[in-house]
Amino acid sequence: MATFVAEPDRFAQFVAYNEANKPVGLVEAALRSDYVNGTNSTPVAFLEGVFVLPEERRRGIAHALVGAVESWARDRGCTEFASDASTENLESHKFHHSLGFEETERVVYFKKVLAPE
Repeated sequence: MATFVAEPDRFAQFVAYNEANKPVGLVEAALRSDYVNGTNSTPVAFLEGVFVLPEERRRGIAHALVGAVESWARDRGCTEFASDASTENLESHKFHHSLGFEETERVVYFKKVLAPE
């Protein structure tokens, strides 16, 4: 969080409140200058995470939060907006499609633990 606060032109967080002024949703985003799968420009706005309380869902809160990120990204010269989701998270896939995202590729990551020699 200290890094996020220290670099407001690179990181953004928006909070949604209900009528009772209670926080009900959060979105986090970043500008990425490294390679982002499926994109052709730099920097790219990247949706790092979005959450809405279960009892507040299906009211457009997440869409509004992501819309705030889109405006923030445009103000910083971004022409592309990216995100990711695990392959098995079908709800997230539907959510992304509802926001206008299109799938660019699927990736399987690998790792190998290196034992000291």
